[in-house]
Amino acid sequence: MQVKKYRARTIKEASAKVKKVLGPDAMILSTQKISKVGENDVFEITALTGAENISDESPNMLGEVKQELMSIKEMLYLLNNSDVFIEKLITYPGVLSLYTKMIKNGVNDRYVRLFFERTGAFNGHPVNDMKSVKDRALKEIRNVIDVKDPFDIKKNNQIIAAFIGTTGVGKTTTIAKLAARLMLEKTKKVGLISLDAYRIGAMEQLKTYANILGVPCFQVFKKKDLLFALRRMEGKDVVLIDTAGQSQYDRSRLDELRRLIPGDLDISTHLLLSIATNESEMNKAADNFRCLKYQSYIFTKRDETQKCGSILNQIMEQSLPVSYITTGQNVPEDIEQAERAKLLKLIVS
Repeated sequence: MQVKKYRARTIKEASAKVKKVLGPDAMILSTQKISKVGENDVFEITALTGAENISDESPNMLGEVKQELMSIKEMLYLLNNSDVFIEKLITYPGVLSLYTKMIKNGVNDRYVRLFFERTGAFNGHPVNDMKSVKDRALKEIRNVIDVKDPFDIKKNNQIIAAFIGTTGVGKTTTIAKLAARLMLEKTKKVGLISLDAYRIGAMEQLKTYANILGVPCFQVFKKKDLLFALRRMEGKDVVLIDTAGQSQYDRSRLDELRRLIPGDLDISTHLLLSIATNESEMNKAADNFRCLKYQSYIFTKRDETQKCGSILNQIMEQSLPVSYITTGQNVPEDIEQAERAKLLKLIVS
C-alpha cells in the first residue's frame, strides 16, 4: 500500500498528478491548501493506491474511515462539474465525498451548497469533526423533506383524490396499485372514475383493473357526469380519479381539466412526476399544473433511472409533501408510501 503526497498550484493539477502516478482509483486521504509568506499558495493531496488494494488486514489503520475516502476519479468529476464552492470543501475529503455523490445523483448544485452552508462549517472557523458536519448536512436535507399519506382516514369522511400529470407518467397504473393497497391493507371500499376521454384504451385499461379488483368504475366527460358518478359512489371510503395525460405546454387542456374538477367539491389532487425526467421539464410540469392546486407529489419510474436527485430539486422548488414512490409496472407491488429516511437515502446515495 503506497501513501504519497502530491503538490501543485491548483487542486486540479494535483489531482491530475495523482491520477497519472496512482491511477483513477487512487483514494484521497487528505487535501490541504499550503500558504507560505512570500510564496504562491499550493495544494497538497495525500493519496494511496486504489480501493481494491486496501485489504481487510489493516482494520486498525482504516476501519470506518474507508467509507469516508474519495477516489481521484470522483475528485476530478467534481472539479469538472462544479464552481468556486469547491474551494471551501477541498480540505474536507469526507464532506467532499457526500457533496460529489449528491451532484452525481442529479441534485442541483445550488441546493447542495445551501445545505452545506446551513451547517455553519464553512464560515471561516476550523472544523475538527467532519462526521458531525456530514450529519448536520443530512439533517438539514431531511428537514426539508415532508411526507404525507393522502389516505390516512381517521374519520368516516369519504376521500376523493384526483391524479394529474403528463402523458405516460403512470397515472392509471398508480391508481390501480393504490386501489389494491387500500382494499387489501386498509380494507377500504374503493371506487374508480376516469376523466380520460383522449387516450385510446384509457377507460378500458382502468376498467380492466376495476374488474380484477371488483370495484365500480365510471367514465366522465363533463362536470355533470362527475357529479352523477360521485353520487353513485357515496358509500365508498375512497374514490380515485384518473385524468387525461396533459402536455405541460397545453394550457387549453389544463384549463379544461380544471373546469372538470369542481372547486366546491372536496377533491384533493396529486401530481405525478417521473424521476427519470430532467430537472427543467419536471419544473415546467410542476409549474403549469399548479393551477390544479395539487397537494402532494407522487414520484414515478424509480426503476428507470439511477439518479434520484430530482426529488430534492422539486421539493426545493415547491415545498410540498411526497406521498408515494412507484418502482415498476407490477400491480399492486411496485409502489411505496413515502418515508423520510428512504427519500433521504435515494437523494444522497
